[in-house]
Amino acid sequence: QGKGLFATKNIRKGETVFVERPVVSSQFLWNALYNYRACDHCLRALETAEENAQRLLGKSSLVLPHPEQCSIRKDLHQQCPRCQVTYCSAECKQAALEQYHQVLCLGPSRDDPTHPLNKLQEAWRNMHYPPETSSIMLMARMVATVKQAKDKEWWIKVFSQFCNKTANEEEEIVHKLLGDKFKGQLELLRLLFTEALYDEHLSRWFTPEGFRSLFALVGTNGQGIGTSSLSQWVHACDALDLPMLQREELDAFIDQLYKDIEKESGEFLNCEGSGLYVLQSCCNHSCIPNAETSFPENNFLLHLTALEDIEAGEEICISYLDCCQRERSRHSRNKILRENYLFTCSCPKCLAQADDADMTSDEEEEGEGETDDAELEDEMTDV
Repeated sequence: QGKGLFATKNIRKGETVFVERPVVSSQFLWNALYNYRACDHCLRALETAEENAQRLLGKSSLVLPHPEQCSIRKDLHQQCPRCQVTYCSAECKQAALEQYHQVLCLGPSRDDPTHPLNKLQEAWRNMHYPPETSSIMLMARMVATVKQAKDKEWWIKVFSQFCNKTANEEEEIVHKLLGDKFKGQLELLRLLFTEALYDEHLSRWFTPEGFRSLFALVGTNGQGIGTSSLSQWVHACDALDLPMLQREELDAFIDQLYKDIEKESGEFLNCEGSGLYVLQSCCNHSCIPNAETSFPENNFLLHLTALEDIEAGEEICISYLDCCQRERSRHSRNKILRENYLFTCSCPKCLAQADDADMTSDEEEEGEGETDDAELEDEMTDV
């Protein structure tokens, strides 16, 4: 769990607590597999809302009303001239080049399966099917950032702020990414990671124990990032001041669009990745959080928003669980928290349910896969 973050002033419900840029972030490798197109630096969606909907529906003839509500500016997109990685702007291209891309640019070897970085990515794809919860490329960008930096020790200190324990204090619970199921694959990844990225300043990250710690760091602290040009278009349409009949027609169109996309594409709806955020990683978990994270700017900028009034001096807590997981039993919630974050929750909700039976009901397991229309709409727009 984090170090704890406390309000320095009174915060009203709905108020933005802070906006934070990640120390480093990366797309998940399966984005390309599902033809998701996002800026390689900030994860901003590169497709227009209409292109996004057409692809998710498998229907190239689809036309969205109010196309002017889409914020994607294709005229600003730029590519790395050597490896053709795409960025949403010249600023993102330059930021990537200055922080890590010089080390990771594959140049003419982009499609060479024998290149060490391509071998590393292929190994990860083969052992970690979607949805990913962390990414080998987030670790690669951490190494590349240090390798490119003039002040390497400063960056090493930044990364050392993040929790990187591989087991809980009692050494009973090991992070699930390091469990028995993954042990053999972990050594293969370490060897490929070393071949592709070894650096003397970070030699401890390449030892078996150091690599495990690095894995635990991204697994425990990695914040999922989701972006979607379609969801941005929907938010913009919701804000339009329309006559009642036009509003009803537009809402009906969007509702049907959600249903059709769910039928055609299932749950992989957004461009997704993960990032390391210093402030966000300090926030402890609660099953009844008083703040939540979101990505309303359709990029990697994390907004933390108060869910209720928070008094000065009060701890700001987020939930490490999604909405569906939070509604499950105390036993189920803590099983997920122990596997992913190596602690047992003692928030007010868990303490109040301390005498509940320690079992996961069949109904809960079955209910996990069910998504009603309202939940689906939240999932698609709340990024």
